[in-house]
Amino acid sequence: MRAATALDAMDFRILAYLQREGRATNVEVADAVGLSPSPCLSRTKRLQALGIIRGFGVHLALAQLGDTITIFVEVTVEKHRRQDLRRFEAAAATIREVMECYNVSGGYDYLLKVVTRDTGHYRNVMDALLEADVGIRKLRSFIVLREPFIRHDYPLDHLFDV
Repeated sequence: MRAATALDAMDFRILAYLQREGRATNVEVADAVGLSPSPCLSRTKRLQALGIIRGFGVHLALAQLGDTITIFVEVTVEKHRRQDLRRFEAAAATIREVMECYNVSGGYDYLLKVVTRDTGHYRNVMDALLEADVGIRKLRSFIVLREPFIRHDYPLDHLFDV
């Protein structure tokens, strides 16, 4: 059974609000979704216990801190046995500059989002991944020129029938 099947419309309202207003107090969330604070807190804790709410954080304007580059990397691995894929994933997870890792279908096996100071730093990161000897056959890189927008809140009302 999917976790979403145990959720009702009020749970989705809480999730939608918290995606936009992660710093909101429980009282603010309760007011926004039309609940009293106690049941709102119970629902929020239940959503956390189910692993639907993974945590609360801050979205940084990285460009305001200094120059960086974002690179999307297509990775093709030699072998597609489960243990080989897990070995690659474990190695990629140890590299802090790898911000996201997706196992995908199509012409390559993984799509990585990597953030580094500059191209030299990126080269060092990729050299370290290659030297880890985790079965990489091919890398293909795409440097991001600009980020017109990034969304952090999923369109829950468009994705799920609630």
